Amino acid sequence: MSKMILVTTTFESKQEAEKMGEILVDARLAGCVQVSGPITSIYRWKGKIENSREYCLSVKTVSALYQQLERQIKENHPYETPEIIATDISDHSQEYGDWLENQLSTS
Repeated sequence: MSKMILVTTTFESKQEAEKMGEILVDARLAGCVQVSGPITSIYRWKGKIENSREYCLSVKTVSALYQQLERQIKENHPYETPEIIATDISDHSQEYGDWLENQLSTS
């Protein structure tokens, strides 16, 4: 199995975040997706400081699937420039790694 990663992205609504989670798990691009929030995001957009209520999607997957996962998020995300950040997972339990690999397997 390739390296496990955690991908995060945000959405304006819980429903949009949950829909994306279902898309990613159904396509076997993610083994598990968690929706948390609401959170407050403060950022600069088009020269103006914004303060938004958002929902965070935490996606457990592997690096070999990142490009496909990124494409799927971009194709289904309502934001013009969605946050898509991948973080390497340096350590995890063997059991969880085995479980994740099984979830991502198409055979």
